[in-house]
Amino acid sequence: MKGTNVSNPAGFILLGFSDQPQLEMVLLLVISVIYILTLMGNTAIILVSYLNPKLHTPMYFFLSNLSFLDLCFTTSVVPQMLWNLKGPEKNISYTGCVIQLYIALGLGSTECILLTVMAYDRFNAICRPLHYGVIMHPKLLWQLASVAWISGFVESTVQTILVFQLPLCSHHMVDDFMCEEPALIKIACVDTTFLENELSVASVLYVIIPLGLILVSYGCIVRSVLRIKSVEGRRKASGTCGSHMIVVVLFYGTLISVYIQPKSKYTQKHSKFLTLFYTVVTPSFNPLIYILRNKEVKWALKRLLASYLRQG
Repeated sequence: MKGTNVSNPAGFILLGFSDQPQLEMVLLLVISVIYILTLMGNTAIILVSYLNPKLHTPMYFFLSNLSFLDLCFTTSVVPQMLWNLKGPEKNISYTGCVIQLYIALGLGSTECILLTVMAYDRFNAICRPLHYGVIMHPKLLWQLASVAWISGFVESTVQTILVFQLPLCSHHMVDDFMCEEPALIKIACVDTTFLENELSVASVLYVIIPLGLILVSYGCIVRSVLRIKSVEGRRKASGTCGSHMIVVVLFYGTLISVYIQPKSKYTQKHSKFLTLFYTVVTPSFNPLIYILRNKEVKWALKRLLASYLRQG
């Protein structure tokens, strides 16, 4: 790519969907509604998990972590996106871009590990029910959550430093609606083979291996469920895992399409929509999936609302 090398520009232009102004107005409305629902849904999950003693279990501890993560994830991306969609200004400062990439990468990597930890929790609950309380003790819960958060932001620190050490071309036009690593690599004025290889290694460590562990866990879970003679027991065991598996499919499906699928005209054309899906839509689906499919959450939420209305 030709252009003047600039290692520390004043800012970037996020092109996003600027070539489709009519689509921008539709997205402004739709994303605003989804963002509000995401805030409400994930906040509700955190509140009911904290306020209801019956939900003080490992499953809801990790679910609260996931909801908090989704709140932070969408808030790191959506406000800037809405600002750019509502007018001709598509700018983001250099510092703002660094912060957005760091937070988005950190939270995305954390979610990969956290979903794996949640699968491990379900594995112990279904396959080792008699030892579940001993294995998943409070100290281990905090340790597993800490590993997820720390490892996610360690990865983000490495990736962010490597990306912003690249000499960038003078036009500073990022063909995305956020400071996403693949889009930033494309505007570098040097050979990016090393960084692309490093990104591939990171994708294996934080996407492929965690997904593999999740699939192995669910393979063991399916075997254990099939051994349960009671129909009600099978239904209950499947219900506790079904919500998590749907979230895994939604999150990893779009993530793999953006970061791992071989580049082609199709993926380049639709990568922004895929990124939009896992950064905006998926976090809004998570609380909806858990609320609709989980009787305990629905019951706790109804009780919380009833208590609030009585006080009002």
